[in-house]
Amino acid sequence: MKLLGALILVLSLSTACGLQCYICGLSDPHSCTDVLSCPTGMDKCFSLTVSGTVSKGCINSALCVSPMSCCEGNLCNSAIPSGPSAMLLLVSSAIITVFL
Repeated sequence: MKLLGALILVLSLSTACGLQCYICGLSDPHSCTDVLSCPTGMDKCFSLTVSGTVSKGCINSALCVSPMSCCEGNLCNSAIPSGPSAMLLLVSSAIITVFL
């Protein structure tokens, strides 16, 4: 029951805070660590790699065209692949519940 309550809280907070994306401009792919809360109307995160440099940020889905890579979900445009934050919370909560 505690796990369900924690999951509902996290999902509510992530919805209330809006979409968050990594943001950087023409930099090394591994140095994009700044996070931006996207303004209204920006509903996807994007990554664009040109000649070994990368740009990342928020974008409206209508403006997402090739060679841009667009994705949905908080911090989905990271250089290091990761699962959705809600799933990570769920798994870590389950492990803590089993061992405590």
